[in-house]
Amino acid sequence: MITIAMAEDHQMLIDGVTSFFEYDEDINIIGTVNNGEELIKLVRLKQPRLVITDIRMPKMDGIEATKQIKLEFPHIKVLALTMFDQPDAIKQMLDAGASGYLLKNSGIKMLSKAITSIVKGNTFFDPNVALNFMNDYIHENITVGKPEKIILSNREKEILQLIANGSTSKEIAETLFIAKTTVDTHRKNMIRKLNLSSGNELIKYAIERKYNF
Repeated sequence: MITIAMAEDHQMLIDGVTSFFEYDEDINIIGTVNNGEELIKLVRLKQPRLVITDIRMPKMDGIEATKQIKLEFPHIKVLALTMFDQPDAIKQMLDAGASGYLLKNSGIKMLSKAITSIVKGNTFFDPNVALNFMNDYIHENITVGKPEKIILSNREKEILQLIANGSTSKEIAETLFIAKTTVDTHRKNMIRKLNLSSGNELIKYAIERKYNF
């Protein structure tokens, strides 16, 4: 059984991760907290096999918390789960003793892969994180996650293209001769498939990948 302690200041993310692993026979989240100071206390109390921590948190950030955890419990593995993909943040977490670095938009399945890899003694890095500057920070047993293939239907691609062109749901419905509620349903499905959090993120995604769906 892989026991995990998690620190994250957004409770919604904690709830989502906890729910996903609730019935997993191999992974057990034994405690969650919302800041680095509470994470230290939790680790001392329950001594999990793995710690998942955000970087930016109140009271104590994930970098400092990782340093203290590795100092007191060098056998406990640490996985950073964050939105920061800047080289400085990655290097600081690796220097602190983290065995993996994962971006929050990678998806829950990638998180599961990272957990399994790290407890086996490997390091795991998000495929969207550039590795060329990490040569001095990684070991031989490095694992880089493979991006999950996102499959959109032809209709979803049509709608995404129209979103990129600035069309509203009503305008898309008129263009494609479908109901506005159908367009709204497709939008919600794409937000879920693409692991986005809002309609605004879907618009940004569409614009950034215009003509490349």
